[in-house]
Parts: sequence; structure tokens; C-alpha cells
Amino acid sequence: MRLDAKQATQFVEQIFNGYGFSKRNSSLIAASLIDADLRGITSHGIQRLSMYDRKIQAKYIMPDAIWRIINQTETSLLVDANQTMGQLVSIFTMNEIIEKAQSHGIAVGVVKNSNHFGAAGYYARMAAKKGLIGIAATNSNPLLVPPNAREPFLGSNPLAFAFPTKKDPFVFDAATSTVSLGKIEVLLKNNQKIPGEWAVDGNYQQQKDPQTILDDLSRDNRIGGILPLGGLREDNSNYKGLGNAMIIECLTAILAQGSISADLGNKNHDLSHFFLALDPCLFGSLDETENNLSQMLTRMRHMSHLSEEPITLPGDKEIHAYEENQVKGIAIDQRTFDELNVIANRLDVPNLRNFDAVKG
Repeated sequence: MRLDAKQATQFVEQIFNGYGFSKRNSSLIAASLIDADLRGITSHGIQRLSMYDRKIQAKYIMPDAIWRIINQTETSLLVDANQTMGQLVSIFTMNEIIEKAQSHGIAVGVVKNSNHFGAAGYYARMAAKKGLIGIAATNSNPLLVPPNAREPFLGSNPLAFAFPTKKDPFVFDAATSTVSLGKIEVLLKNNQKIPGEWAVDGNYQQQKDPQTILDDLSRDNRIGGILPLGGLREDNSNYKGLGNAMIIECLTAILAQGSISADLGNKNHDLSHFFLALDPCLFGSLDETENNLSQMLTRMRHMSHLSEEPITLPGDKEIHAYEENQVKGIAIDQRTFDELNVIANRLDVPNLRNFDAVKG
């Protein structure tokens, strides 16, 4: 089924308002989640509400928490999130370093003691909308199994990069593991098996059942999990995916002096984030830079190719989905629909059955 995006946004705002978030903060959270759904990134959209609900009830996320700046210079910012919602402190931090980069050319922000911040690309695009290059990254609970290991150690550790062009910015937003855990959750909700070399069990054997992976990653002593980019074997360059995930761990947990991914989950709940904003005008005119990238992307999309399918570059599917879903509405599976209604009923918020937004 599909939900009208505007009404879905109102629903999510009411949910977070019901938890005790201010109207302004509820609006910011809702905008980021629905943006992910509009772009077809359902793993990080409205289906994530059940995860946030568990964390808020467990008091890992504190609706009334106020973050604080620990240290800053003209080109840097270190923020203690104080266990607030990851989206809120991330929007604040990226806005702050955008202002610094506009004045000084470059700025870096690091956040500690935070929570899941949604889709990393949301923050990178904030910089690109201002004519800046944006980078966003985070560590996460242990999900990624290093080659030949039995248990996860690193997180999915996504990296997002956005560069302005004459139209839509070029955006690359992806986990450094084969997929995010959210995609495994979406597969389960749609009764689908895990494709490709995405995940392994505790004996480093390929696993196709999403329920098994989710169960194994919910244990006190996690086993199995998601593979690094490159999959099972070294001859597919899985050591490169592992290295990418380790770089993100260095830029987030290590730089923030927070918990590394391996120590998150059962006892520690302090995720760390990294943000960078860079003014391309340090190296030439913005107009020429945007033109050069726009021309490069156009040339790549129009290269000679073998099939009838077009050449698709990173971010193209999200742009197409955004345009389509603005009209059709965002997709939602039955299980997520039911989960959201349970949450709404508990918070005394009008549930989705009361919305005329629900479409077959």
C-alpha cells in the first residue's frame, strides 16, 4: 500500500510529539524519515519507527535531552548529543559546520554519545544545497563480520558524499557493509530471502534467511551478521570493504573517543557521527565546478552500453523515486503498517486507519 507523503509526515510528527519531543523537533525528525521513503530508501524511513520506539521506551533515546558543544574552533565542532535523537543533533551539527565552511572554506563536525541518525545522505545533501561538498558518516551497533570471523565487530558504517551540480547534487550514500540491517528487516517484512553474498551465520557460512540473521544479531553474544563489501572471499576484494568500514570507525568512534561498534548494543548505546563541509570555491568558481561535474555525469549516462536498460549512476534511482513517490505516495508494507498503528494507539495518536492517505 502507499501513504500520501504529507499526511505520513503529519502522522510521524504526531508520534514523536506523543513521545515528548517538541513540535519543532518532531517536525525535523519526520522530515528526515519521510525524505528517505520518498527516495526509495525504505530501510531508513518510516519502517524504522519500531526501532526508535524500542530505544525510547528503553531510555536509550531521551526526548527531552539537550546536546551541548564540548569544543569548537573556526573550522571544527565537537558535540555531545547527550542521548538525544540522532537526527536532531546531526541537523544541528551540519548546519553549524556549513556556516563555518561558508566563512572559512572547510569545517568538520564530530558528534559523540548519540543515537541512530537515519540516512546519511540527508546531511550530505544539506551541504550540497548550499553549494558545498558534504560528507556524513556514522558507526553503528556491531553488524559486520570481518572475513573468516564468526561474529560481528564493525558496524554497517555508512558514508554519504554529496557534490553540487547545476540540477540535483551528485550523491553517493551507502553502507560499507554489503547492506544496512534495515534492508534485512525489509526483506523479512516482505517474506523475501537474502540475495547475493550479503550475510553469514556463526560458522561463516552464507545465510539466506533474514529471520536467522536478525535473531543472531539480537543475542547477547552476537554471532554471524552482514559481510563487508566484496562478500565472502578475498578474491572479490572483501578486504577493501573491511578497510572502508574501519576508516569510518576511525572518523567516528575513535575520533569522538566514544564506543567502537564492537562495544555497542547490550551495554553501550553511544553512537558517533562525522560531518564535513567543503567549499569548492577554494579551488575555482562554483559555476565552473558545477558545470564540469554535470557534464561528466551526462557523458557517463550517455555512454554506449550493451542492454536496453540505461546506465544508472549512484543517486539516479533515488532522484527518480523521489519524483515518482511525490505523486504516488510512499510505499509501506503490511507489517510496518500494523506496527505503526500499535505505536499510535499506545500514544493515543490517530492511527493510519484514520488517514485518507492509505492507498491500495
